Amino acid sequence: MGTSNTLVLKRIGVVRSTLRQKEDCPLQGDEGAPEAWIDIEEEYVAAIESLAPGDSVILLTWFHLADRDTLKCYPRNQVDAPHVGVFSTRSPDRPNPIGLHTVEIVALEGNRLKVYPLEALDGTFVVDIKPVL
Repeated sequence: MGTSNTLVLKRIGVVRSTLRQKEDCPLQGDEGAPEAWIDIEEEYVAAIESLAPGDSVILLTWFHLADRDTLKCYPRNQVDAPHVGVFSTRSPDRPNPIGLHTVEIVALEGNRLKVYPLEALDGTFVVDIKPVL
């Protein structure tokens, strides 16, 4: 029996943000990121029923505009610093561009969560939500 390199992720939601271009995004959420809405896909609405304003959660996102061929980068975009491997940074450009964001739920409206702060671009896929323990 062989093994497969196939990995299937399901989009559970999408980010709705005022951030439209990579250049608009702060490097980290606590560096000036705005509030954003997460539109949860209808088939996953039951999964958010126990969430409440004030909860801290970790959003896992898929950086859809990332360069998946990048293996080295300048840390924190400091071009005078030496290149480092992307696995030692939080760069969105990486082989599997998964974002990790600790946010607070500000509001819930139907299938939508308002969260803060979120440094992800409008249209970014949300692939999971986990509680902060």
